[in-house]
Amino acid sequence: MHVAWSPEDLAFRDEVRAFLDAELTPAMRHETRLMTSVYAPHELSVAWQAILHARGWAAPAWPVEYGGCGWSAAQRYIFASELAAAGAPPLSPMGIGMCGPVLIGHGSPEQKAHYLPRMLTGEHQWCQGYSEPGSGSDLASLQMAAVDDSDHFVCTGHKLWTTHANVANWIFCLVRTSQERIPQQGITFLLIDMAAPGIEVRPILMLSGEHIQNDVFFTDVRVPKANVVGKVGEGWTVAKYLMEFERGGGVSTPGLKARLDRIREMAAKEGVLAAPGFASRLAQLSIEIDALAAVELQILSNLSQGDAPGAKSSMMKTVGTELSQRLTELALEAAGDYAAAYQPHATRPGGPTPNYRPPADQGHVGPDHSLTVAAKYLNDRAGSIYAGTNEIQRNIMAKAVLGL
Repeated sequence: MHVAWSPEDLAFRDEVRAFLDAELTPAMRHETRLMTSVYAPHELSVAWQAILHARGWAAPAWPVEYGGCGWSAAQRYIFASELAAAGAPPLSPMGIGMCGPVLIGHGSPEQKAHYLPRMLTGEHQWCQGYSEPGSGSDLASLQMAAVDDSDHFVCTGHKLWTTHANVANWIFCLVRTSQERIPQQGITFLLIDMAAPGIEVRPILMLSGEHIQNDVFFTDVRVPKANVVGKVGEGWTVAKYLMEFERGGGVSTPGLKARLDRIREMAAKEGVLAAPGFASRLAQLSIEIDALAAVELQILSNLSQGDAPGAKSSMMKTVGTELSQRLTELALEAAGDYAAAYQPHATRPGGPTPNYRPPADQGHVGPDHSLTVAAKYLNDRAGSIYAGTNEIQRNIMAKAVLGL
């Protein structure tokens, strides 16, 4: 596919570049380069969201009437590309990227009026309550109970692998409001205030030592029925709609391309480009990322016309996460022995590293470009598991696309 930007698109690109030159500080760019997770440190993400919101650019994919930009698919792709090239930190996806589209598609007028503006400003920080012990990829088996009590539900259960529950003040949850013969029935999509009595958050440390994931325990938590999104017992329909945005409704290839360029740069500095097979694997990844970008542009075009990603979201999630993991593997090779040093004090992890004690002199080993390599590799092992394992995604594609 050949992409030729129109004069209007090029003018928009120049506008975005001017904005980034003015607003994205050198300190923010530096912190982003030192990220070891797919998530920016919370304070950095919140600060950047405030800057974007002030310009009206925090939610490019939202309809204009809810605070979106009204951009074309091409403009959204250009915007994402320029953010990646400039080294802008990513925003947490749980609010603007996931719960926001669900409320726009399935929320009541009152819910949209209350929650959407607070998502844009960052006043509300969100997390996702889906997975439970024994209910990960088989999400329909979830058992967190929501018992009817007049105008409230009383919620009791346990969610885990809950990203950013330690910094979020709201969580969107799938809960079971009834036991039905078909497990997908009787599930309700519920918005819960994290300050409600009966909620306890406990940290889960990742392989990279970062505290990003959490266990969340609910004990007799009272939630108003006004917080149900869609209809009681029909939350599975809402959840499937959200998963399409979680898995493939955004733009990922500009970030992959930027990472590929940095790895090529690092390999050149370390003299690894001439190693047998290294350059050819870089070239192969570049070709595959370009192919994914073509599909991504097609999906963005469809989204701009009101279509949902559908089964293509499973393909985007599967290919995108596996390409990302292959990039981390090449980065490890390029860094060589320097990748072995564990030194999060010299980087910007996605969350606290509570079991790590930095050296007294705060120094670090090796060149700057090697500092994040090992932590990124370890962190990205989860990429093919979260948002539905890639094995599950292949089953979805086999059924929905191939009719198997």
